[in-house]
Amino acid sequence: MNKNLKWAIVLVLVVLIIDQILKIWIKTNMVIGENSYIDWGWKIKWAQILFVENRGMAFGMELPFDSGKIILTSIRLIVITFIGIYIYKNTKKNLPIGFILTLSMIFAGALGNLIDSMFYGLIFEQSSYGNVAPASFVPIGQGYAGFMHGKVVDMFYFPLFSLKFPPNFPLWGGKTFNFFEPVFNVADSMITVGVFILLFFGNRWFKKVQEIELSSKQKKTKEQ
Repeated sequence: MNKNLKWAIVLVLVVLIIDQILKIWIKTNMVIGENSYIDWGWKIKWAQILFVENRGMAFGMELPFDSGKIILTSIRLIVITFIGIYIYKNTKKNLPIGFILTLSMIFAGALGNLIDSMFYGLIFEQSSYGNVAPASFVPIGQGYAGFMHGKVVDMFYFPLFSLKFPPNFPLWGGKTFNFFEPVFNVADSMITVGVFILLFFGNRWFKKVQEIELSSKQKKTKEQ
């Protein structure tokens, strides 16, 4: 096993372990809508742990029809498979480790949320609101939903600031705007950070990939 593949596997496993431990702790210790401030000796009002679940994509987005959950989970599975194959093939080449690790971050994040979607409905009770006990594990198949119908657990809520629009402001008059509104998890963070890194450094890395592939083709041509 080459060094790049080892680092990719380590990163994916670390992300998955942290992501799933945190989700399971939230699921089995909190009820939906329960929140608390992140406390580092003082309460940080813009940094909260807020338990929510969603049936869709990152940051709570979802497809607006009944079969959307299965379609979304299937698409995730296909995309993750292609990304995994792509990472594996490119770890055999002399590519920048940053490129491999960035793809691995995105892969790990997507896989983390896929695990929720595929299996959480099978192994957990339905989480509830209000003054009730948190959800518990149940025997496989006796959970709140079937295979590929599980909900993704989110918990990070960072309302950095809010502002209220004047009453006469077009469209949003009198409404309050919170930034940052979406609730997310570790997996979402990995996907988002990975995509931003690709936007900044991807062009350089992809040129390197093309150079290596061209060099490999030229070498094979000469050998023939």
